[in-house]
Amino acid sequence: MFMGEYHHTIDDKGRIVIPTKFREVLGNEFVLARGLEKCLYIYSMKDWQNLVEKLNTLPFTKQDARKFIRSFFSGATVCEFDKQGRTCIASPLIVHAGLTKDCVIIGANDRVEIWDDAAWKNYLSTNEEQLSDIAENLFMDVNL
Repeated sequence: MFMGEYHHTIDDKGRIVIPTKFREVLGNEFVLARGLEKCLYIYSMKDWQNLVEKLNTLPFTKQDARKFIRSFFSGATVCEFDKQGRTCIASPLIVHAGLTKDCVIIGANDRVEIWDDAAWKNYLSTNEEQLSDIAENLFMDVNL
């Protein structure tokens, strides 16, 4: 499981250090993909395969399924870490997530997310007041 929030910078070559705790779980080879809400997702190869299996159940006859699969897979790439624990993010992915110098890397259960620092702060402030309502709706029938 991935959890926590870390602040790092992306350099002019598109390289960013991924926290050691995350690197240990991801292994040397992992998948970097376009995320929803203007961020990037990082999956271990195992979690990527689990996701692919679920996506393979979507009916190709549905236009929404085709659109999502095209967008999601066309932005995905297999990556590795260099000796300094950095990975290189391709320019189209940097543009997709609006990454500038300051970034936030968060653990989100089965994946790691990379956000531009300003976008992450905006996301948190925009959604903070709604979190109790969201939790109530999601867990309405669940006893925690």
